Amino acid sequence: MKIRKLLLASVAIACAAMPVSALADTSGKKIALSNNYAGNSWRQAMLESWEKVTGEAVKAGVVAAADAFTTAENQATEQAAQIQNMILQGYDAIVINAASPTALNGAIKEACDAGITVVSFDGIATEPCAWRIAVDFKEMGRSQIEFLSGKLADGGNLLEIRGLAGVFVDDEISGGIHAGVEQFPQFKVAGSVHGDWAQDVAQKAVAGILPSLPEIVGVVTQGGDGYGAAQAIAAVGRPMPVIVMGNREDELKWWKEQKDANGYETMSVSIAPGVSTLAFWVAQQILDGKDVKKDLVVPFLRIDQDNLEANLETTPAGGVANVEYSQDDALQVIEAAN
Repeated sequence: MKIRKLLLASVAIACAAMPVSALADTSGKKIALSNNYAGNSWRQAMLESWEKVTGEAVKAGVVAAADAFTTAENQATEQAAQIQNMILQGYDAIVINAASPTALNGAIKEACDAGITVVSFDGIATEPCAWRIAVDFKEMGRSQIEFLSGKLADGGNLLEIRGLAGVFVDDEISGGIHAGVEQFPQFKVAGSVHGDWAQDVAQKAVAGILPSLPEIVGVVTQGGDGYGAAQAIAAVGRPMPVIVMGNREDELKWWKEQKDANGYETMSVSIAPGVSTLAFWVAQQILDGKDVKKDLVVPFLRIDQDNLEANLETTPAGGVANVEYSQDDALQVIEAAN
């Protein structure tokens, strides 16, 4: 109950029935999701949340369709072509997790010019005609260093595990980590690898760089990489550093085991995969005639030592700690921006 109250306070979650009274009728509207990548547990949870929440909305007659499409491998050119196909297929709104903040702008402008509502989230797009639902990813990175400064007063060497190269989110979180190191200069990033937000990739990358690294006191991450890092470090018998986790079930489970065995302390932070459902409801509200600011902000989801067990209990095996949004939640986020 305590955890649920904290989430209610941070993201204005409300379990509201749908639909809320409408300004216009959206029952005949079609919304599509354009997703650039599905190769890790966060993306899979994001798609599952989309299917669950939008499926209920379609059954309730709020919209006529809410289809999801994913490109093969994070290719901006393929995603741009996908968006152009959605224009031809007559969708009224397109929700986008973008491969690039700029490379899709031409296709997005085409959609806007055709009268289509475009909402980007997670990987946001900079085209001015689109709406953006952003997380402060830089702060997500910086806050990791701030946390470590409270745990490791003397500082030391850090290993940075980055996400998928060339993606806006990766650059933003990494920028925040390095801003944190400037703020807390007792720390130094001694090495950096790309883990692609996937445990297996992160484990191999960390195993490859460890022989060249000095003693590491902390590992700063982006999500989907903490457990892989722990496995690689344990395999060579190094002292276990403080590894920032990314809300994945295997990470939380490992953390709980270490906490019970030796009092291991860390924190975990990520954007909730259910942000896709917030983007859906925002698109629906725009189609419904609601006045919505172009830029909306949603907090990231952080797990700490005292609420680890409660979050692990509600996180599915192989999944990610999550928050799914209702239509009423979207209205609260929209009003907060106003």
